[in-house]
Amino acid sequence: MFDEGVRWDGQAVGVDDGALPGLQRVGFVRSVRSPQFEGMTFHEVLCKSALNKVPAASALPFRFTVNGYRGCSHACRYCFARPTHEYLDLDCGSDFDTQVVVKTNVADVLRRELRRPSWTRETVALGTNTDPYQRAEGRYALMPGIIEALAGSGTPFSILTKGTLLRRDLGLIADASDRVPVSVAVSLAVGDDDLHREVEPGTPSPQARLGLISAIREAGLECHVMVAPVLPHLTDSVEHLDTLLGRIAAAGASGVTVFGLHLRGSTRGWFMDWLGRTHPGLVGDYQRLYRRGAYLPADYRDMLRARVAPLVARHGLARQARMVPVAAPETAAEPAVVQPTLF
Repeated sequence: MFDEGVRWDGQAVGVDDGALPGLQRVGFVRSVRSPQFEGMTFHEVLCKSALNKVPAASALPFRFTVNGYRGCSHACRYCFARPTHEYLDLDCGSDFDTQVVVKTNVADVLRRELRRPSWTRETVALGTNTDPYQRAEGRYALMPGIIEALAGSGTPFSILTKGTLLRRDLGLIADASDRVPVSVAVSLAVGDDDLHREVEPGTPSPQARLGLISAIREAGLECHVMVAPVLPHLTDSVEHLDTLLGRIAAAGASGVTVFGLHLRGSTRGWFMDWLGRTHPGLVGDYQRLYRRGAYLPADYRDMLRARVAPLVARHGLARQARMVPVAAPETAAEPAVVQPTLF
C-alpha cells in the first residue's frame, strides 16, 4: 500500500516519457511517481466510459467489463494483455510493467452508466484485462467504489485477481453477494517459489495467494482458482501440477480451471526474450510448439487434459468444462481472445 506521506498532489503533469501522445487520447491529467515504486510512473486519466462492451464475436460468457487500470505492476512475462498498451503508444514490455494508467474517475462514471434506463444489469467482469488488485490499488482504491456501484445498481459481477489486496475488500464483497450474484477467482499457476520470482516478479507469492483463497472461503464466498497458464516444460509436470492442486484444495478452493499458455501478438516476443535469457534450452521446444500460431497444438492440449484430469478428480476440484475469457480489450479494434478450458 502507498505511504500517505508521499506528496502525490504536488507532482506535475510534465513527464516526458514518450507516453503522452497516446495517453492524450484517453483523457490524460497528470503523471505521478513515488519513492515506494522506483522506476514506475502512474498516469492519471479521466475516462469518458467505464463499462466496456465486449464484441459479440468474442463468444465470452459475459458482455461487459470494467478495467480501472491499464498496464500492470505484476509484470507477468506471459500476460496476454500486453499488446493493449500499444494503443497508447507504449510498448508491451517494460512500459506495460512500469507505466500504469489509472482511471481515477472510473467509479463515478460507472455509477452514471448504471443509472441509464437502457442498462439491463448484465454480469460485469472485473480483472479480465489487467489486475484490479495490483499494487497501485492500495493508493487509488478504485475497487470499493466499483463494487458499491455494481451492487447498488443490482448488477452481478465477477472478480479475477492475483492480488492479495483483495483481502481489504472482503467484507464489502461479502455484503455485495447478499444483494447480487458475485463470483471470485484467484489466479495461481506457478507453485515453485524460484520460478514464480522469475515469471511473475511483481505478484504476491504462491503461499500468499493460497492464504487469500482461504480468506475468501472464510468470508463465506466461493473461490475458483485459475491454474493458468500452464507453461510447457516448466509447470506442466505431474509432480508440479499434483503438488499445486493439492495445496489449492487444502486452501479450500471451490474448483479449478486449467489451460495452457498462449502467446498472442507482441506478448510472444516479450516472453520468448525472457525464455532465451533464463531457460535457453527450452527455446527450440517453444518454437516448435508455437510454430503455427498463438495456441498450443491439439496433441499437447490432449496430453495436458489427460494428465490433469485424474489430479483434479483426486483433489476434489473437478468442474464442468467451460469457456473462460483470457482477454477483454477496451476497444473494438483489439479483438478479444478466448481459450477453451480443461475444467
